[in-house]
Amino acid sequence: MFSNIAKPLEGKVAIITASTDGIGFAAAKQLVSDGASIMISSRKKNNVEIALEQLQKEYGVNKVKGLVCHVSKKEDRNHLIQETINIFGGIDILVSNAATNPTSGSVLDCDEEIWDKIFDVNVKSAFLLTKEVAPHLISRGGGSIVYVSSIAGVNPMPMLGAYSVSKTALLGLTKVVAMDLAENNIRVNCVAPGIVKTKFASSLTENESLSEHLLQGIPIRRFGRPEEIGSIISFLCSPSSSFITGEVIVASGGMTSRL
Repeated sequence: MFSNIAKPLEGKVAIITASTDGIGFAAAKQLVSDGASIMISSRKKNNVEIALEQLQKEYGVNKVKGLVCHVSKKEDRNHLIQETINIFGGIDILVSNAATNPTSGSVLDCDEEIWDKIFDVNVKSAFLLTKEVAPHLISRGGGSIVYVSSIAGVNPMPMLGAYSVSKTALLGLTKVVAMDLAENNIRVNCVAPGIVKTKFASSLTENESLSEHLLQGIPIRRFGRPEEIGSIISFLCSPSSSFITGEVIVASGGMTSRL
């Protein structure tokens, strides 16, 4: 089982959502570097084309494909899954990374429309993708699912009320789906990154006074790098984590998360 340490994901096929930038792109790079064939996706065609060009140049046209996919749209999800099967012959791995956060402030100040959008993208799409992908993983004899949550899902952040709640919901989804799919040899785990230097988190990391304040709560005194999360995601998809399921790995530089 551990014979190919250099390429632990050789022969595996992965779908990674929101994978043209930030943590998703870093996960894509790590998975394909570890041997997987990958299908990247984003809701913007231009982003897919740019990321695809970079990845194919480094890893080859046959190992990396990409599609436009708005995870809240059923037709987009179905197309993503079917095209992955058509091109690569099956699916072994799902990395659900898509997320949105169009507001900030107290959870009680969140408008219903915004609340619905956050949960539609951050939680419902992860659930529906899991339902839609699971039969294909089962047909392959097993596989791995990884949800990308956040430190805010474990220890809510004051100005990210609704977002924090949605990311907490992913922790529960991880536990429940892991139990449901264990008998099918499908492992389900979750990564909860701390504050990582990405475009998504730029409002936190690029505001000098705010970033200085936030760094006081990070014992290693720096923000994370996308590749540090990508390597954890790939680990959770690999044989090296074959006895891990239903777990949440917090990667936050020491930010308070649990006892």
